[in-house]
Amino acid sequence: MSKEVILTGIRSNSELHLGNYLGAILPVIHLQNKHAGDYQFNMFIPDLHSLTTPINHDNLFQQTVDNLKIFVAAGLNIDNPDSYIYRQSYIPAHSELTWILDCFTHFGEASRMIQFKEKSKQLGDEAVSVGLFNYPVLMAADILLYGANWVPVGEDQRQHLELVRNLAVRINNKFQKPLFVVPGEWSEQVKFMGQDQAARIRSLRNPEVKMSKSIGDPAGTIMLSDNPDEASKKVMAATTDSQAKINFDFKSQPGISNLLQMLALLTDRLQQDVNGEWEGRTGYGELKGVVAAAVKDFLVNLQARLTEVSADHIMEVLAKDEEYISGVANKKLLAVQEAVGLRPAV
Repeated sequence: MSKEVILTGIRSNSELHLGNYLGAILPVIHLQNKHAGDYQFNMFIPDLHSLTTPINHDNLFQQTVDNLKIFVAAGLNIDNPDSYIYRQSYIPAHSELTWILDCFTHFGEASRMIQFKEKSKQLGDEAVSVGLFNYPVLMAADILLYGANWVPVGEDQRQHLELVRNLAVRINNKFQKPLFVVPGEWSEQVKFMGQDQAARIRSLRNPEVKMSKSIGDPAGTIMLSDNPDEASKKVMAATTDSQAKINFDFKSQPGISNLLQMLALLTDRLQQDVNGEWEGRTGYGELKGVVAAAVKDFLVNLQARLTEVSADHIMEVLAKDEEYISGVANKKLLAVQEAVGLRPAV
């Protein structure tokens, strides 16, 4: 692969919500539109990651296709010659490289992963799997197999990205050869994405935490399949504060700031321009009404586009792209196997 690689993925085991769309999908669509022809885009479905927490296994395969349909409805051009879509489990090199990376990962550094600690508290000890603990190493394999320079992840994945970088440097140094491309650090990733900071959409009911379906927050989470009118009602019922003055400050006014962030992203405007229009005003209800209307319009349009996406075409592109990507991944895996002594060095 001669072009620098941008790699992103989103879990396939659950239905997507507005936070997923604005924080993960939309930035990738913008990047593809901006850099088409200059970079290679690897947009994969990490279905193996889906097994790290309790799921409905009967829905996993279909949910993968459904989530890819949302990418396409959002504007992803899967027919772009520099873009590839593929399922993680269809590329066995991901699992093979993970084991090798496991053996170069220190138990202490894996134990320090904050996301593992947070999810463990949510799930309880009996539901916490070794796979959940090992998830960051599989993420490292996802990235390092393809020499990905750019990995647009949210702030909650910042620590995992640093583990990826540490593993790449550690193994390159041990074998004194550039086996892996070291992706840019998180601050560089954010700059590359063209954002001052990565978007992190908060719960409408509890703006101290991110929007999430997994924590059982139906009133605070807008699913992409929600009825548009019902979704707008969720916005109108959003938690704000008693300061009676609009300011963009996530520390003192997280609910109001979340609404301003959503409005900027949904209307494709600069955050500073939206803030300039609203800051200092006292009409919380007016702001909610504008955001609610933007959410409704967004869902109406997205759901209409979804009906036009061909699942058959997606499956055809998956088959073609997975054949190519397997070759790329196997070539990198072989180089690593040779370095660690699993295959004879050429």
